[in-house]
Amino acid sequence: MPSIDLTGKAAVVTGSGRGLGLAYAHALAAHGASVVVNDVDEAVAEAAVKSITEAGGTAVAEVVPVGTTEAAQRLVNRAVEEFGRLDVLVTNAGILRDKVLWKMTDDDFDAVVTTHLKGTFTCARAAAVRMREQGEGGTLILVGSPAGQRGNFGQTNYAAAKAGIAAMARTWSMELGRANITVNAIVPVAATAMTETIPAFSPYVEAMRNGEPFPDFLRKGEGFGTPEDCAALVPFLASEAARGVTGQAIGIGGDKVALWSHPQEIAAAYADGGWTPDILADVWPSSVGAELQSVGIPAPKFPEA
Repeated sequence: MPSIDLTGKAAVVTGSGRGLGLAYAHALAAHGASVVVNDVDEAVAEAAVKSITEAGGTAVAEVVPVGTTEAAQRLVNRAVEEFGRLDVLVTNAGILRDKVLWKMTDDDFDAVVTTHLKGTFTCARAAAVRMREQGEGGTLILVGSPAGQRGNFGQTNYAAAKAGIAAMARTWSMELGRANITVNAIVPVAATAMTETIPAFSPYVEAMRNGEPFPDFLRKGEGFGTPEDCAALVPFLASEAARGVTGQAIGIGGDKVALWSHPQEIAAAYADGGWTPDILADVWPSSVGAELQSVGIPAPKFPEA
């Protein structure tokens, strides 16, 4: 495997002031890419840029909330103005408004879908236009979630948006293939502001902040670690080593990397002349009904005390 060298490439990472986004920006810069850092908080964005430049990387900040066409164009324009081009887009920006279905408001739903789903669409569209104009290919890395792959209690808006992001990655990989633009969804699992509120993980996150490493049963068994553990996937996918990787959903966390399957038929049954409700009721338990799938993110398995 050749060493990963992104020298001369320019990247935009949305929502990169802290957490996973900051880890992605650092990883890209460490491998030679110039990075546009994005956040809604100017002080956070500038601090992120400072941390990258102090580590020897190149970065600038663009402070704008992701979601609109105008915001997406500002991010692309900033990359072109500062670095002369755009080669990599990582759509990481996101928010949470968790509530069960009967308590979720229109505003709760719209805010999350606007940032995650529409923000991914508008940024990817603006980036694709620029990359096609350049005629040298490119990389779109869309940040998904286990919630989008399996659903999650209390996350109607977030799970729907993340499921849509995975579907867009598959669709755009076909549409942009002739332009040599790869499109993948990544499914990170890490200790972040979003996951540290999970009671099962909170004591381990607190221990990590006190300098203790995550135990192996978390890093390997659950694929759960730090944001930096997830970051390696981003420069890899942005590199020539991954030119043949597109249309995939790839999970990473802790010591684990995994390939998620696409939705597909797993069982089928047939009735001559078609189905009636009575025939379905009769054969369902012994045919496709015997293959019903589980839902939700599996509960973490902790060793017995």
